Amino acid sequence: MAGVQPQDDLLKMTHRETWKVQHERLHVKHRGHEAMHAEMVLILVATLVVAQVVLVQWKQRHHRSYNMVTLVQMWVVPLYFTLKLYWWRFLSMWGMFSVITSYVIFRATRRPLSCRTPRMVYKWFLLIYKLSYAVGVLGYLAIMFTMFGFNVFFRIKAEDSMDVGVIMLFYGLYYGVMGRDFAEICSDYMASTIGYYSRGGMPSRSLSNDICAVCGQKILVDVEEEGFIEDTFQLSCGHIFHEFCIRGWCIVGKKQTCPYCNEKVDLKRMMNNPWEKTHVLYGQLLDWLRYLVAWQPIIIGIVHGINFSLGLE
Repeated sequence: MAGVQPQDDLLKMTHRETWKVQHERLHVKHRGHEAMHAEMVLILVATLVVAQVVLVQWKQRHHRSYNMVTLVQMWVVPLYFTLKLYWWRFLSMWGMFSVITSYVIFRATRRPLSCRTPRMVYKWFLLIYKLSYAVGVLGYLAIMFTMFGFNVFFRIKAEDSMDVGVIMLFYGLYYGVMGRDFAEICSDYMASTIGYYSRGGMPSRSLSNDICAVCGQKILVDVEEEGFIEDTFQLSCGHIFHEFCIRGWCIVGKKQTCPYCNEKVDLKRMMNNPWEKTHVLYGQLLDWLRYLVAWQPIIIGIVHGINFSLGLE
């Protein structure tokens, strides 16, 4: 009976008290293993450094294969954890996104390319980009809302508001990364099919002054005029495009060169509104998250394998 008492006391504890007891037990269990822990930390740091060098070199030398492998991992790794941990809400959203995006990719890779497809593709990925940006910002605000204690005024538990914030932030960042990566693949394929863009050489078609090289459609609004739906944008190289097309090409499709002559695009010049400059920072954050979600689990798995082979469990 005396052996059951500590277990009963543990059940009566609060979540924080239970966590403290388990933390103390963990310290007792690992006491005297400081040298082994230092060796494991050294292995972790060394693996992270080597992996970072390898990934950077791979990205610089074989950019296309790096992006493709990373995209596949970004698509599959969360699915594995979702099925393992029964995250059905994420699985339903992942499935819906995958079905619609698969259809968009199918349309973008068909030959001959429909004249309506480029606009449809950019609209879809621009919608995903804007939604992910809004959801991510709301998630971040919810986290700040909880950290500053404002949840108390609305009688919301800190755990609940923090969970909502973290989930929204993850959803926003994850689908932001996926949307931009798929948009890059589609924009490459469509522009090459249209013929006004070539990744490595000269375009197969000559560009007229009134044709947008991104979608291949005629430009109806002059550069100096203000359009009813969208304006016409001229790059520093002199080529002109539909505003939505060139913004989708540069911001969503992650291109920093002219779709026709490959001259570098000045993104700061494209963003007259100061608030739009946050999209560049958001894009950089998404690139960092790609490394975290796609490669971090593999690196941690390698570290665990090294530790296991050396008997450092």
